[in-house]
Amino acid sequence: MSLEFLTCDIEQHVAVVTINRPPVNPLNSKVFKELVTIFNELEENSQVRVIILTGSGEKAFVAGADINEMADLDLVGMMNMNRVSREAFSKIENASKPVIAAINGLALGGGLELALACDLRICSEKAKFAFPEVGLGIIPGGGGTQRLQKIVGQGIAKELLYFGDMFDANRALELHIVNKVVPGEELLATAKQWAEKLAQKPPVALRMLKIAVNAGSNADLETGLTLEASSFANAFSTEDRKEGLKAFVEKRKPVYVGK
Repeated sequence: MSLEFLTCDIEQHVAVVTINRPPVNPLNSKVFKELVTIFNELEENSQVRVIILTGSGEKAFVAGADINEMADLDLVGMMNMNRVSREAFSKIENASKPVIAAINGLALGGGLELALACDLRICSEKAKFAFPEVGLGIIPGGGGTQRLQKIVGQGIAKELLYFGDMFDANRALELHIVNKVVPGEELLATAKQWAEKLAQKPPVALRMLKIAVNAGSNADLETGLTLEASSFANAFSTEDRKEGLKAFVEKRKPVYVGK
């Protein structure tokens, strides 16, 4: 794969995708398109079971969208950029494999939106977060107004969005925006530990879990329960289900093959 702003390393069923636009890794249309490309390729790679998404350097995960690109866009150009960003975020959110954001520094605006599209988020204790868009006369356009409130509730979401103030890693943990805070030097190792643990679990069952949770969050209870029942049936029909139950009876570690 030939990418200008992303790198991808695969080891032990785990892919580490790094956004590399130093010093603060801003998102532009090319990065969004490359994210779609890499996630499409990883989706088809049966050797990859978990994906880690991070930023290069120690200063930023992603410090927002590329303001230099946005400043020169007219309405049509901005709509086109918004279309490709939405495609990238949706591709990440709906990937069949778990996606872990390893947030190594600033996650501002589009960077925080990118993290919110991931399944799990681990951050450095030095990470900082904000939705500063209102101070620029705009609002988040990559799903921030929608995904944030599903995690923190509408009242807190409005506070963070309306004021646009920076908040630290501990506040992000308190609000459940991140799942874990670790020292910066332990960030990637911790993300890999989580990823390797997930990679040992049955891939189809994880995929069905993700479908049930993601789709169910936008549905009423009865519809959600129907989605869960369907996902349960799909997981139950797999060879991995047979292996899991057999291993339990035989008191050994199961070996899952993703079928």
